[in-house]
Amino acid sequence: MRNGKAAIALDLPLPPALAQGKQQGAYAALRDAILDKRLPAGTRLPSTRTLAERWQLSRGTLELVFERLRDEGYVSRVAGSGTRVCAVVPDLFIAAGSGPPLALAQQPLSEPTASSLTGVQVGVPFVARLADPALFPVKAWSQALGRALACAPTALLSSPDPAGLPALRERIANYLRSYRGIRCNAQDLIVTSGIRQCIDLVARSVICPGDKACVEDPGYRTARSLFERAGAQVVAVPVTAEGIDDQLLERHLDARLACVTPAHQSPLGVTLSVSRRLMLLDWAKRADAWIVEDDYDSEFNYNNAPLPALKALDHSDRVIYCGSFNKTLFAGLRVGFMLVPASLREPLLATLQGTGGAVGVTEQLGLAEYMANGSFVRYLRQARQAYQQRRDLLLECLAEQAPSGYEVSGQQAGLHFVLWLPEGTDEQDFCQRAASQGLQLQPIGSFCQQVQLRPAVMIGFTALTAAQLRFAGRKLAALLREVS
Repeated sequence: MRNGKAAIALDLPLPPALAQGKQQGAYAALRDAILDKRLPAGTRLPSTRTLAERWQLSRGTLELVFERLRDEGYVSRVAGSGTRVCAVVPDLFIAAGSGPPLALAQQPLSEPTASSLTGVQVGVPFVARLADPALFPVKAWSQALGRALACAPTALLSSPDPAGLPALRERIANYLRSYRGIRCNAQDLIVTSGIRQCIDLVARSVICPGDKACVEDPGYRTARSLFERAGAQVVAVPVTAEGIDDQLLERHLDARLACVTPAHQSPLGVTLSVSRRLMLLDWAKRADAWIVEDDYDSEFNYNNAPLPALKALDHSDRVIYCGSFNKTLFAGLRVGFMLVPASLREPLLATLQGTGGAVGVTEQLGLAEYMANGSFVRYLRQARQAYQQRRDLLLECLAEQAPSGYEVSGQQAGLHFVLWLPEGTDEQDFCQRAASQGLQLQPIGSFCQQVQLRPAVMIGFTALTAAQLRFAGRKLAALLREVS
């Protein structure tokens, strides 16, 4: 035990006579050593029995200390593997318990900065609504990439298909047929860097200055911005409990397109009902308009199988279907795709080539191999289970410590849910007070254009550890008790 990193913890001096007691002294000694990096990330701590003998404390006292460190995110405890210092202890997470309010708390929420509009981050409660890179099997990915590159012809490395690697498009088509109910072929697909590029290509290729583009309200702010940049007259259509309001959409038969998130509406999390889907498709046919289907997180459905994609019901070829591996695998992959109507294929390809936005061939080769050997579907199953467990852990924490005064919706699927605050709560003030506790929240009001909704915030949970969820969940529950 005296050899290696574990010996470091044995040599840490225990403060001899703290007024707080021996338990607090042991906790402070270990926590300060972690923050000062005297106990580096990955260090395995001695057993509670060994440390108890060294520090002349009871084993029960040290068990309580270790549990507290685990709950606060400093260490992880795995049966058979011991207790180790966490690889990542986010600064916001560390600062949440003490010290002055973070600089974030002093930023005016009424005028969000550019970074806060898309400020999803791993390990930051509660804007961690993205794929957790810690779950991604890097070894399996590197093996797939190595095999693909070893077999790739040299011509492919210098002259890739502008629509995307044919092998990758075939794998995506197979996936869409099997898991999203969409009848499609590889030639119907264009590989992009993600959904944002898909929408940008549509805006550049389909929209003419003055055209009307309908978006959800509240909705994806980037889509609105891209359509406005293309010269569109953007119309905000309210979202109800069944999805985009088809009766209000009916007033805009002169629109060029409508952009929707049917599977798990962004940000409200509602699912577009079957009747609304059929009405939306009928509207597009009568209006001679296009529908952009943003299917950003449909892979993560926790209660039952998701409804087939809107594109699966599209018999008139009016839907432009957009998907992304950045939400399912890891954000830095930068590979997405769009399934496009035949009449739009050439204009979209021309825009893609003209803007020089093609995806690198190595990423496409690796992803094609990763999907071909079944790794992609296996990973989705594992990630779905992990995210469901994290969702359940957070919801249980809130239910135990703040049992009333608020509501939750959109938790059946996706990477986030919506926390509806008590009537009369000031969204801005709630988020400011949360920021002073190290919690970064995005108010639903910041996603609204014209509609006014009751106060609510988005809660991203997928890229947080169990310890972070417990620790941050307790702080969120305390804030909820204050406003209930």
